Amino acid sequence: MTLGGTVGRWPGPSAHELCSVVGVSADLGQGPRRGDASASSIASDARRVAEGFVSPLGRRWVHVQAVAKQAADKGCAVDTSERGILVAAAWLHDIGYSPEIDRTRFHPLDGARYLRVEGWPAIIVNLVAHHSGARFEAEQRGLADELADFPFPDGPLLDALALADLTTGPAGERLTYDERIAEILRRYPEDDPVHKAWLTAAPVLRESVQRAEARLAAGSA
Repeated sequence: MTLGGTVGRWPGPSAHELCSVVGVSADLGQGPRRGDASASSIASDARRVAEGFVSPLGRRWVHVQAVAKQAADKGCAVDTSERGILVAAAWLHDIGYSPEIDRTRFHPLDGARYLRVEGWPAIIVNLVAHHSGARFEAEQRGLADELADFPFPDGPLLDALALADLTTGPAGERLTYDERIAEILRRYPEDDPVHKAWLTAAPVLRESVQRAEARLAAGSA
């Protein structure tokens, strides 16, 4: 076999595969409790919590699993030390939809409040609170002050979480950013806070996704 001028040598992983190899797998199953702060253990514990809350919600669980896989696959969009945090936040981002912890009918806030009480790391709590432009919907729902109780985690982690979430459809299908936003606007009526929020949020989150894509390309080069 001749590959790139090298004879008889098995090719190494592609840049994209290498990004996944040195990141954290989304398919971790059961693992140590989060007292062990390793990347794999915190992502594993996040999966366990997410499954408990979201798996009864049907299609929502399919979406969450796909977002977690995207986060693991796109780990090169963040620093190596932060990849476990990214995957954990991806698993946990929609737990606030669970009737068990839904208090305000605004899932980023309800999920973040639960995680904070349970002692999760602040960065994961804040990523869940502010994922995918939550601040715009909070304004529409009159919950901006409540959401502001959680510091805004601006930076590569939030961008990468947006990339994973906003290129994954409600049934786990891969979509472009534009397809995802169009799907959201179709799914929610014009007078719904979600629809109103995305009319403002769409261009801002497009920039967030583009930043993550640029970092992913640079990290995979």
